[in-house]
Amino acid sequence: MNNSLYKAIRPAIFKIDPETAHGMTIKALKKGAIRACKIVRSERLGQNMFGHHFPNPIGLSAGFDKNAEVVAPVLRLGFGFTEAGTVTPKQQDGNPRPRIFRDPTHDAVINRMGFPNGGMELFKANIKDFLNTPDRPKGIVGINIGMNKTQTEPAKDYCALIQDLAPFADYLTVNISSPNTPGLRDLQQKDVLLALLEKMMQIRAITCPDNAPALLVKLAPDLTGDQQKELAETLLEAKVDGVILSNTTLDRPKTLPDNFRSQTGGLSGAPVRDKSTAIIGNFYRLTGGKLPIIGVGGISSAQHAYDKIKAGASLVQLYTGMIYEGPNIANTINADLLKLLDRDGYTHISEAIGTDIA
Repeated sequence: MNNSLYKAIRPAIFKIDPETAHGMTIKALKKGAIRACKIVRSERLGQNMFGHHFPNPIGLSAGFDKNAEVVAPVLRLGFGFTEAGTVTPKQQDGNPRPRIFRDPTHDAVINRMGFPNGGMELFKANIKDFLNTPDRPKGIVGINIGMNKTQTEPAKDYCALIQDLAPFADYLTVNISSPNTPGLRDLQQKDVLLALLEKMMQIRAITCPDNAPALLVKLAPDLTGDQQKELAETLLEAKVDGVILSNTTLDRPKTLPDNFRSQTGGLSGAPVRDKSTAIIGNFYRLTGGKLPIIGVGGISSAQHAYDKIKAGASLVQLYTGMIYEGPNIANTINADLLKLLDRDGYTHISEAIGTDIA
């Protein structure tokens, strides 16, 4: 489906409750009803990271495919990678509906989902089905893991998920930054996080002694400068493989409509774009470019993705951008990224990483 067609039917889609529309999208992808127009492929966009080859730097972020139901169809849309989840050990319903809200005038979304998913066993069955697909598309698959709402000992849930799912992941993302699970962001404290990561790495080493997936940590965009400095030091000390910056924000810009900005939950889309790019740049400085960054937040064009790459991100992810721009967004961005590389005289996307950071 091209962008023009999607823009034509978008008003009708937006008359449907957001969560219902999402469910319809998942079903359509399963049936093969949503396809890319033309996949953009270029070695200039490919990178070797975390022990794998990413065919391009554009990924679909966690939250879209919570139960790993449509991994193959998503990769066939032209994404270089996709991150399934967030998955928790036990099935949980999440927060009461309605819990997703759109603001089309600002290309924004607020969600307070609360990690609804079918649990670890369903997720594992789905990811195994994908891995056994005869014509499996190329692309990297990450698994985003989180704790159940009722868990009082987070390490138990994270370690159980690693033990069960690590063998099926190209990389794992530890989600400690969703604003919709009580107490989750408290894990972004140095001593707490170091202890948690140590336990997870021990389990990962035991579970996958020969081919362990990379372990990444996803952080919030609402960290103070001091918190960012401390966490950058913590992640380097813990020797994690990368960081995802960033999750949704609790900020509510005054430019947003009152009936939208009054909703609780995490804000994503265009209003978080500059904030997430700023934190990417700061982490790149603080870590001296030693810690690979996946940039997320407000990406709906190649320029948005390029800004994050020049701020220090090696890869980027989007989700809200696809809601507003349509399912062909990865190919549109990749095609335009090649033009931006030509404009700036780069032969490869890796040459642009961190170039805006002094």
